[in-house]
Amino acid sequence: MSGTGLIDELRQATPELRGRLNAGVALADVTWFRVGGPAEVMFSPADEADLAYFLSRTPAEVPVTVIGLGSNLLVRDGGVRGVVIRLGRGFGEVEALPGHQLRCGTAVPDQKLAKAAAEAGIGRFAFYRGIPGSVGGALRMNAGAHGTETCNVLASCRAVDRQGRIETIDLAGMKYTYRHAGVADDLIFTQALFEGDAADSAAVFAEMDEVARYREDKQPVKARTGGSTFKNPPGGSAWRLVDAAGLRGFRIGDAVVSDKHCNFLINENAASAEDIERLGETVRAQVAAKSGTLLHWEIIRLGEPLPGKPVGEALAA
Repeated sequence: MSGTGLIDELRQATPELRGRLNAGVALADVTWFRVGGPAEVMFSPADEADLAYFLSRTPAEVPVTVIGLGSNLLVRDGGVRGVVIRLGRGFGEVEALPGHQLRCGTAVPDQKLAKAAAEAGIGRFAFYRGIPGSVGGALRMNAGAHGTETCNVLASCRAVDRQGRIETIDLAGMKYTYRHAGVADDLIFTQALFEGDAADSAAVFAEMDEVARYREDKQPVKARTGGSTFKNPPGGSAWRLVDAAGLRGFRIGDAVVSDKHCNFLINENAASAEDIERLGETVRAQVAAKSGTLLHWEIIRLGEPLPGKPVGEALAA
């Protein structure tokens, strides 16, 4: 998956592009699991206008995929065809506004958003200290922790669609449910407007410290992991179901269910993406067999397997 032909086509179609186009970028280098094949082409837009220009001139038949910090992502070993878009510096600013609001780009790490809110004396954002992704991912999956979700603090956001049109979406328009936004899959979020309330900065920083301590105590934060693997079922807890199925510490090769928190899968050394996905599907199958509950993936799985290899439920051991 070299991408040399595609990148030449894209360069010809976008002569005024200001961002960077690169072929065959190793996605294992930018994901927390440290596994997976390459992006056929990676595009890093200079800013929102550059992104809109690129999308408006990219042929509709070329697949476009967006990734953030790679913390909640499993890229399969065959890589990702088409264009992978990764937002960078042009989407990395946070600005405090009157009315206890924050405007920020979607490449901003969630933890940076929490810190900016604390420094500005804005409350209700400390939960982001415990989420290791970016604002774009938080918008897409209604990220949350400690009883608060993105839908509780979002006022509106901006996005670019596949045709390069820029639109503003209010909170109701995001159609949020648990770990899901009901907007079109091809929207690429570029900016968010958040709203909190007045708070004492020292108290917010103390709350953030407590969130960080909880995460370090309960989760394998220093491991090669993708965060919470499965969504909690209604009225239940994914980790409790995995634990009750006797799968704490269960492994397939170097892919392991964490001993510390068994809703986390870990690349212990040299696991492949297939090993990790096989482990997850095996866990799902065994939990379903023992509890009658089918867990659903929270981690996003992208791309293709190596030639002739299965994916998804076909991997369950």
